Amino acid sequence: MDRIWERPSEQHFKLDWNEASVPPSPRVYEAIVSFLSNSNHLNWYPELGSRSLAESLADYTNVPAAQILVTNGSDDALELVCKTFLDPGDAVLVPQPTYTHFLVYARSRGARVVDFFSRDIFSADIERLEAQVRGGQFKLVYLVSPNNPTGVVYTRDEVERLLIAAPSTLFIVDEAYHEFYGETVVELVNQYDNLVVTRTFSKCFAIAGLRMGYLCTSDYAVGELAKPFNPKSVNRLGQVAAQACLDDLPYYGWYVSEVDKARTFLTAELRRRGLSCYPTPANFILVQLPEPTRFCALLAEQGVYIRDRSDLPRLPNFVRMTLPTLDQSEEVLRRVDIVLAQMRSSSRSAAVASPGPEGL
Repeated sequence: MDRIWERPSEQHFKLDWNEASVPPSPRVYEAIVSFLSNSNHLNWYPELGSRSLAESLADYTNVPAAQILVTNGSDDALELVCKTFLDPGDAVLVPQPTYTHFLVYARSRGARVVDFFSRDIFSADIERLEAQVRGGQFKLVYLVSPNNPTGVVYTRDEVERLLIAAPSTLFIVDEAYHEFYGETVVELVNQYDNLVVTRTFSKCFAIAGLRMGYLCTSDYAVGELAKPFNPKSVNRLGQVAAQACLDDLPYYGWYVSEVDKARTFLTAELRRRGLSCYPTPANFILVQLPEPTRFCALLAEQGVYIRDRSDLPRLPNFVRMTLPTLDQSEEVLRRVDIVLAQMRSSSRSAAVASPGPEGL
């Protein structure tokens, strides 16, 4: 297969939405072509409930297939949870800053979102969080682990503490970046009724365009979620592609390794250039610099697209960059250097142009 990352000089780098920077496994293409070539039956609805895929996910997660719902990306899973469990006036606790689209789902139900801020945004601040949820005043708590964009993680022990502290509160743990982090709380759904874990095929598995995700939860919660759930909502090609992803885990192991190498390389190189760089256990890093909006715009002119996150609370002057592969990182860094030189040059020109005290 002709791999697009082998031609960096011709390539644009879309590093703004934390999608994979490589194509999915070749098996994904092979599986889709095979399906379309052999009595594909696109005139029929997809497999109801994606039960075959749920069986494979049971092996992948160590959660029974009956406790898994396959959805249109993890966004669909988050919306389903809100639709099922939230009523107008319910209080939802959300550690901030975090993935903002969840707030849309919660507020669309008439829920009241309460922000929680750690004393250090790069820490879970679990003692204060536990104190906040104790007493069950919140209907739902939303945790992203690793968090987007700060990279904060909630360990298994920490999540279990919260589940015990507030047994009447439903906790969502969004593990969109699980494959990069490698640790999970998913098996806790076998022990606690008040936990839902959501995941996606859009990040590590590189099929964001096919919108595949899933949730794992307890017998009780899955029974409630199944009531509004549409079992034919997941498209057939997505089902085929997701199964092919699970059939080629070594390919994705290679990709995770590339992201790990790129994280180490880019963090060191950006710091060497005098930038404040914050690595995360996910597939992105945060960089703090004086003019984030201008930096992003100039970098886009070089064909590298990253995300200005300075609009989020307590992230002054921060940008977020999805991690490419190690080979891609060298070309990305070359273009970053061009932009840094442009910004230094314009700063010097502005300083020369500014009148001194004698000219005032």
